[in-house]
Amino acid sequence: MAETVSEQAGVAREASTPGVGKFEPGMSIPGILRERVARDPEGTIFERQTALGSGFVPVTSRVFAEEVLAAAKGLVALGVRPGERVAIMSHTSYEWTLLDFAAWSVGAVPVSIYETSSASQVEWIVSDAEVKVVFTENRAQAALAEPLIGQVPTLEHVFVIAEDAVSRLRELGAAVPDADVTTRTAALGLDALATIIYTSGTTGRPKGVELTHGNFVSLVVNGSDDPNFSMVVRGAGKRTLLFMPLAHVFARFVEVLCVYSGAVMAHVPDAKNLVADLAAFRPTFLLAVPRVFEKVYNAADAKAGSGAQKRIFRWAAKVAIAYSRALDTPAGPSRALQAQRALASRLVYRKILAAMGGTLDYAVSGGGPLGARLGHFFRGIGVVVLEGYGLTEVGAPTTVNRPGLVKIGTVGPPYPGTAVRIADDGQVMVKGPHVFRGYHGNPEATAAAFDADGWFITGDLGTLDEDGYLRITGRKKEIIVTAGGKNVAPAVLEDRLRGHPLVSQVVVVGDGKPFIGALVTLDAEMLPQWLANHKLPAMTVEQAATDERVLAALDRAVTRANEAVSRAESIRKITVLTTDFTEANGYLTPSLKVKRALVLKDFAAEVESIYS
Repeated sequence: MAETVSEQAGVAREASTPGVGKFEPGMSIPGILRERVARDPEGTIFERQTALGSGFVPVTSRVFAEEVLAAAKGLVALGVRPGERVAIMSHTSYEWTLLDFAAWSVGAVPVSIYETSSASQVEWIVSDAEVKVVFTENRAQAALAEPLIGQVPTLEHVFVIAEDAVSRLRELGAAVPDADVTTRTAALGLDALATIIYTSGTTGRPKGVELTHGNFVSLVVNGSDDPNFSMVVRGAGKRTLLFMPLAHVFARFVEVLCVYSGAVMAHVPDAKNLVADLAAFRPTFLLAVPRVFEKVYNAADAKAGSGAQKRIFRWAAKVAIAYSRALDTPAGPSRALQAQRALASRLVYRKILAAMGGTLDYAVSGGGPLGARLGHFFRGIGVVVLEGYGLTEVGAPTTVNRPGLVKIGTVGPPYPGTAVRIADDGQVMVKGPHVFRGYHGNPEATAAAFDADGWFITGDLGTLDEDGYLRITGRKKEIIVTAGGKNVAPAVLEDRLRGHPLVSQVVVVGDGKPFIGALVTLDAEMLPQWLANHKLPAMTVEQAATDERVLAALDRAVTRANEAVSRAESIRKITVLTTDFTEANGYLTPSLKVKRALVLKDFAAEVESIYS
């Protein structure tokens, strides 16, 4: 539980957990790498994938540091000075991490750009951040950045990683003395700017979040040195496979965390070949968004087929959930439940665990709410999902469940060294050394983000329980007020309904309307298997959207979702869309959040049809 919990009128209003790590003013991210090399120069720090779904080749701490130094000298040769910006636009890769550490080593500021960004987004970030050098993954991405040379005064170079950009840096820096890098590294401290990460933003232009070396150092030191969390990331054999985009703050935090903790990390570009990648790398812990866990469960459910196999899977799922819930009781699981779980493990669980690599003990879930049912299911089969909460502005985590401190259905107590407060209007507020220093070039937005006492105002709504565990109930700006004056947080309903195998995305509507409705999109990947399992003919998404049997299944899913709310908050009617919400068509942010305002604008007629 949180170390300190204060209450007001019987309700917890503030909770904090003291920091456990020690960090000095002169510490920095490249300093963390230097300590890893000194501690274990010939130990493996990363593993590089040789081909998709195949083996990985180890890279020692010493070799990685040498490669970082060579690339850093190339940046010096290009004239990159301390404080200047170096942008990286690429999928998750070893090269991204290498360039990150090279930029940090010369005191430069890496700026992340999502590989899916549009030309206008690239132009905005490069110009707003005053970027000097851009590294892109491929030639197509370079075509978005190269025209900006001459338009953006600061931009001088664009390099392509797939065209040996790292080798080019090594050649450029061959004549640069090592001291030109090491003296810059030594000059860094906790207050130095480490990165600018642009919020993907569901509305408006993205803002550049300025995070310091101290923001990252405080998080990785307090996390790794925390006795409850260290068992996840520290110790012999700890390893993780990173497939989340490194443009996202969550992945950048993990990148630095593993260098500090001693864990081995590998990179894969995305989750498209995740099963094969997990089997090849065999991680002990993973970091993912809730949708990944939903997909794993739904895929296992779909593979069970129909008939006896389906009944066995559903029984095993119920056993896992019951077993996990029993772990939270004083008596624990009964002997009968333990026996049932042992049988279910032989019949079902071991296949799911094998598909996740076979050695997975923990997974950290962030970026959105994970349903309690899924949390209990995975803990019941043997993988503890540690749900957490955070934002770009706090360097990723600010609360997290940790081994020995788990309450499924919450996002955990405050992360070590941080404090959480619930404001009078229900908003979650945060304070600690991990909180960003401000929005780049936007003092008005920075001032508006903090209250008079220096607490960061997240915009999220939540509650703290008597032990200081946080529950997120929604976003303040997304609260729906019905015509009857009922305030409805859409997140609870959306998350529960999205757990159905047929459902891809959900947007709950009803602002100013007589009742709550929802726009629902279908999961094109899961649809064929679901139809086959229910002995229904093959259909296109368009056909399924109007099929009475599909609609009946969705109605039953809505009924189950409504069990979590009062009747006034429940979904009364849905409209099934034939267009999914994706990052490619602009309805999802790169961090997979729905751009609600855009959806409501473009599908206004469909929303009105719910109430006609």
